[in-house]
Amino acid sequence: MSHTYESPVVVAGAGPTGLLLAGDLAAAGVDVVVLEKRPKGISNLTRAFGVHARTLELLDARGLADELVLTGQTIRELRLFGAVPFDIGTLPSRFPFLLVTPQYEVEKLLLRRALKNGAVIRYGTEVTGLEQGGDGVTVSVRTAAGDTTVRTGYLVGADGARSAVREALGLPFPGKVVIRSVALADVRFTEEPPLVVRVHGTGGAFGFIAPFGDGYWRVGGWDRAHRGEPDDAPVEFEELRALIERAFGSDFGMHDPRWLSRFHSDERQVPDYRVGRVLLAGDAAHQHSPAGGQGMNTGLQDAANLGWKLAAVHHGRSADALLDTYHAERHPIGKAVLRSSGLNLRLAMAHNPLEIALRAVRKLVVTHVRPVTRQAVGEITGIGFSYPAPRGAHPLTGKRAPDLELDRGRLYEVLREGRFVLALPPGTETGGLARDGLVVAHRTGGDEALLVRPDGYYAWAGAPQVQVIEAGLAPWTG
Repeated sequence: MSHTYESPVVVAGAGPTGLLLAGDLAAAGVDVVVLEKRPKGISNLTRAFGVHARTLELLDARGLADELVLTGQTIRELRLFGAVPFDIGTLPSRFPFLLVTPQYEVEKLLLRRALKNGAVIRYGTEVTGLEQGGDGVTVSVRTAAGDTTVRTGYLVGADGARSAVREALGLPFPGKVVIRSVALADVRFTEEPPLVVRVHGTGGAFGFIAPFGDGYWRVGGWDRAHRGEPDDAPVEFEELRALIERAFGSDFGMHDPRWLSRFHSDERQVPDYRVGRVLLAGDAAHQHSPAGGQGMNTGLQDAANLGWKLAAVHHGRSADALLDTYHAERHPIGKAVLRSSGLNLRLAMAHNPLEIALRAVRKLVVTHVRPVTRQAVGEITGIGFSYPAPRGAHPLTGKRAPDLELDRGRLYEVLREGRFVLALPPGTETGGLARDGLVVAHRTGGDEALLVRPDGYYAWAGAPQVQVIEAGLAPWTG
């Protein structure tokens, strides 16, 4: 072993999840080092292509959403498993759409922000093991210069489906392969269909199409008869063209592929997102079917939940036990995404009479029963997810905060400071409420005081009297 260096937080993996987390920590004044196995300049394979509304809201709270929207195509309707329409154009959000843009565009913005805020990224650095004690974690790594160790207070494994951090912890990753040998490509169409993201199946095959907005479309296809090819098996353009034609009844004049690949999809979830001073996020913690495009989004939302908590513990504003809420809040959401995305995939792949009948029922219910429609759209877009609240808490506690109008600007603009936001009714006295980690602002309406967490969820709400507010602030801001 050679040189040892120190950092309060080390993040393994410089994909979207790791980069958002590193940017948040660095912005909060936490020295953070990112260990990335890839050499510098070698991008991740861009399988993710959709950024949902809740993720865009969280990027808005970092000043990145408007710039990202310019890189892709906004889609206000999804059509899954046949013709079931999911109308996302009426979402109660500043971003009532799915943004179709390559994963590398997301990574580019997150990388720029992380570096600007002072995060250190060490490329060509592979995690090979770890040991943890009561006061920290020793991470074993391999570099071109040889083996070394990194000493850190907390380690976050955001290093993907084959996570070395998860393996080093010895954690199981229960689940199964749900679909093998899905062919992917970015292509042009001669006959462009409407600008809608579609997933459709015929029983023997299914396909999906999504427009990037630059003339190219992401297409994917799967054939029940050809399920054995490994991920590194080459994809023939004619194979994919035939799959799209079978799934949709037309190949839309596919031509000029700029990228071809093959992948398989697992459904898995680790039982514990936290083991001592080691935490898991993104694909290292959960893998989902591709239907609905929720994988990258769920990982980014993991990072947004975890970053402010690690910063609060590091700066001594919260006890270490705050990190237990990361698992308590994010594990159930990972499980819900597994369930809903898996259902969507199975319905798209329906081929026997029972499955086809279930798809018809699901279509009828989703289309005509409004609470079910809202729930389905809320799960796909992330808008509908809430965190558990203590017994007796205000009904808003744990729910997503909408973009409130404040005297200091929009809520999600104020959240760019990375602090809690106390939104008070007009005219409420603020004397004695100022403290570290808190922004005090007035709402343009309403009659309750609202405390919003740095990740855009309500921490507390109650009457706008100073003593009541101080009691509400105490567990969060001291």
